[in-house]
Amino acid sequence: MKETREFREFEEKVIQIKRVSKKTSGGNSIGFSALVVVGDKKGRAGVGLGKAKDVSSAVQKAVTQAKRNMVKINLKNTTIAHEVHSKFGSAVVFLKPAPKGSGIIAGGAVRVVLELVGIKDISAKMLGSNNRSSNLNCALEALKKLKS
Repeated sequence: MKETREFREFEEKVIQIKRVSKKTSGGNSIGFSALVVVGDKKGRAGVGLGKAKDVSSAVQKAVTQAKRNMVKINLKNTTIAHEVHSKFGSAVVFLKPAPKGSGIIAGGAVRVVLELVGIKDISAKMLGSNNRSSNLNCALEALKKLKS
């Protein structure tokens, strides 16, 4: 039996799917919002938020937006070159390089971004906000600040 697999340039991870409803004159209007991170594990990543009436359309919209908002990040082997911090809204993220073999020491949404960028050894701390969207955008802003 031969296995045929299509080659995907980017890896996608769905971070959050929310069911949202709105009061209208005819009753409730129900929709979904999806938060997605896309990366190639070679130094590029993007975040997208898609909204639609069904989940699959919302995820697809989020993936297209994430691919459009792709950023290139400077890596130094398996970690980052220097310490960096960033603020986005009320979210604050600190990123520190870590010695080889220590792995990704980060929580929640930031961990996913760092994995999809291709960083293997890093220490990160999120402060100020529990909002996943803010934390993702803050982590990407911090990674953009990196110098080679």
